[in-house]
Amino acid sequence: HVQLVESGGGSVQAGGSLTLSCTVRGYASSVGWVRQAPGKEREVVGGITGGGAPRYADSVKGRVTISRDGVKNTLSLQMDNLQPEDTAMYFCAAGHWHSYGWLMQPDKYNYWGQGTQVTVSS
Repeated sequence: HVQLVESGGGSVQAGGSLTLSCTVRGYASSVGWVRQAPGKEREVVGGITGGGAPRYADSVKGRVTISRDGVKNTLSLQMDNLQPEDTAMYFCAAGHWHSYGWLMQPDKYNYWGQGTQVTVSS
């Protein structure tokens, strides 16, 4: 069983930065960040499977960095140049699988955190 606890959300103005952190209790092969805005479908922001390189959604490429610390058992999401369209609830998610292709599919993740809100004002 895997438990995920997010922290670091908040409100920023457009152009600002935020770093979200997720504490991962238990082992998961793949971890990622998924966001959901009101009235919209879930979108995987990015994820990491095994020891591979992160994969990012086109909508955030160049603006976000995902990193995994195997010693501290944490997953971070550094977001820069935030825009109002980035406003959403952000979830840390994990899965017991190894698949670069599955990283961007929200329904493949087996475990979810409670979410942390990110609000970007213009």
